Amino acid sequence: MTLPDLHRPPCGTVLVILHQEHSCPARIGRLIHAMGYSLDMRRPRYGDPLPETLRDYAGAIIFGGPMSANDPDDYVRREIEFVGIALRENKPLLGVCLGAQMIARHLGQIVRPHDLGHAEIGYYPVHATPEGHAFCAAPFPSHVYQWHFEGFDLPAGAQLLAHGETFPNQAFSYGSAVGLQFHPEATYATICRWTTRGAGRMGALGAQERSAHLEAWHYHDAQIARWIDSFLHRWIGHGEGVVQKRPVRKPMMAV
Repeated sequence: MTLPDLHRPPCGTVLVILHQEHSCPARIGRLIHAMGYSLDMRRPRYGDPLPETLRDYAGAIIFGGPMSANDPDDYVRREIEFVGIALRENKPLLGVCLGAQMIARHLGQIVRPHDLGHAEIGYYPVHATPEGHAFCAAPFPSHVYQWHFEGFDLPAGAQLLAHGETFPNQAFSYGSAVGLQFHPEATYATICRWTTRGAGRMGALGAQERSAHLEAWHYHDAQIARWIDSFLHRWIGHGEGVVQKRPVRKPMMAV
C-alpha cells in the first residue's frame, strides 16, 4: 500500500504514527502544523506501511495507545525496529507514552508494570533534572497528564530529563530521540474523551477520579502548553539542538 504524497510546505513533513482508528495528534499536531510542517499520519495497526528511510521527513513522532510495547503483534515489532531508522539517520524522533516505551525497548530495556500494580491516570508531579530544565526556554511543567500502567528503565547511554515518584523515568533523550512517558498533547477535549471511553481503567490502583482530571487541567494545562510549544521548536530544529549529539551505537532490541 502506498500513501499519496501530501502537499509539503517549505518546512517539510513530520511522520506521525498513531495506534487507534480515530486517534489524532491533538495539541502536538496542531503546534507542528502551525510551525509550517505537514503531517503524514499513519496507522501501522491498520495496515499503513512505515517508510524505509526518513530522508524526506523533518522528523517522526510515535504516539501512545492502549496496547503494550511487549505485545507480539507484527506492527508493534515493526514500530520498535523503526526507531533504529531515526537513530541511524539522526532524525528528530519523539516518543509519547507508548512511543517512549518503544524507544526504550529498541534500546534494550524492559517495559513492565509497576511492581505493586500502580497506574498513573491523571495529573502527577514530575521533577526535571538540570538537563531537563535546560532542555528548552519554557520551564518544565510541575505536573503532567498521564495514562499508563507500564514503565521502563533508563536505557544505557540515555540522559534522564525528568523523574517521577511512582514511575521513576518520565523523560529522556538518546541521540536524536526523546521519550516522554506523559501526554503533553492532551487537551481538555482529549481528557473528556479518554475519561469517558476509558472509564473502566480508572479503577486501577493509583488512578485519579474523572473530576480530579478535569479540575487539575485548569491548574496545570497552561504551563504544559507553554512547555510543549517551546520544546517542539527546539526538538524539530528551529532552536538550538536539545538532544545529545553522541555517536549512536547499534542497540540490541529487548526480546
